Amino acid sequence: MNQPLAERMRPSTLDEYAGQQHLTGKSAVLRHLIDSGNLSSFILWGPPGVGKTTLAKIIANRLDRPFYTLSAVSSGVKDVREMIEKAKNARFFNQKNPVLFIDEIHRFSKSQQDSLLAAVEDGTITLIGATTENPSFEVIPPLLSRCQVYILKSLEKEELKHLLKKAIELDVELSPKNIRLEEDEALLAVSGGDARKLYNALEIVVNSFQEKEIVITNDKVLSIIQQNLVMYDKQGEMHYDIISAFIKSVRGSDPNAAVYWLARMIEGGEDPLFIARRLVILAAEDIGLANPNALLLANSCFDAVHKIGFPESRIILSECAIYLATSPKSNSAYLAIMSAQELVQKTGNLPVPLPLRNAPSKLMKEIGYGVNYKYPHDYPHSFAQMNYLPEEIKSNKIYLPKDNQPEQKIQERLHILWGDKYGY
Repeated sequence: MNQPLAERMRPSTLDEYAGQQHLTGKSAVLRHLIDSGNLSSFILWGPPGVGKTTLAKIIANRLDRPFYTLSAVSSGVKDVREMIEKAKNARFFNQKNPVLFIDEIHRFSKSQQDSLLAAVEDGTITLIGATTENPSFEVIPPLLSRCQVYILKSLEKEELKHLLKKAIELDVELSPKNIRLEEDEALLAVSGGDARKLYNALEIVVNSFQEKEIVITNDKVLSIIQQNLVMYDKQGEMHYDIISAFIKSVRGSDPNAAVYWLARMIEGGEDPLFIARRLVILAAEDIGLANPNALLLANSCFDAVHKIGFPESRIILSECAIYLATSPKSNSAYLAIMSAQELVQKTGNLPVPLPLRNAPSKLMKEIGYGVNYKYPHDYPHSFAQMNYLPEEIKSNKIYLPKDNQPEQKIQERLHILWGDKYGY
């Protein structure tokens, strides 16, 4: 069977490697480590199709290290231990310290990750993990503390264009064909910054032509791709498209669409904790104070999915998705923190008002720290008006209640408490 285009075009050297110049450029940190030969264990974190596996292979080849691979989807603790034993035995033949590459390391359980610790610690292996998820949440602290984390970015437009041109001109199967790339916007849009997705789309489009001359236009690409896209790519190619549709359906209060996209992810083998985590974020960002119970339920959903696992947790995810989709919506908390961050960036480090400052020492009290602070519980309704913001922005209104019933009650209370100070 012929290799797919993405595999045929996989680069074998750092100079051929596209993107990630912040890591692999001439003076970048990872390039420096590779050139020095002093490579320690690390984790590559980034979206699908940006070259995590390719980079690991290039590094192993460049340093002339044995290269072992495991997939967190199909490997267990037994496989990890066998691989480590194989690495130990290789020492007797004076082989260099091998590289163990683990794809989707975020899917490894705690026990699987624990089984790596000793080998990473004593240098039996140099671990390179690849993940699309934040390692801070998915990798156990003892293992994370032994690894550097390098963040990979989606490929830029010009980098993707370069890959298209290179494939058409140099690929052993495409280069003999009469291919004319008249428009590339649709191919770039379909790729979403994912090189593998770009190559797959290009290959599908080229193979659809019966004519000797292959003229690629935006309309042609869109019509062909829509006919050929699979339901869900278990390797992550449509990972972000489907989760985006799911989130937007819940945000848009459509429980039917929400459960449909949920089913697409479940049938595609998506990690249930990935879905549950997005529901927790969504509950805070898009429902917020319109229904504060949504965050509690979403968090309970995450805990329950963590304990139960598939297939039963699909019911828990469905219940949570329907609840969030049918709940009233408000993004006021999200907008408030965004507004506050913009204000901080604009105004800098404004001084904390003296009444609000901590005064643990006599000297601090003497210079005014904590003076004139009004303890709210000493006043009627546990409220006393005073300035809690720096003087320069003391009347800035950051939180803007939405027009749902719970937040209208909040607005009424704020108006009673603060009067015209904030304009509630």
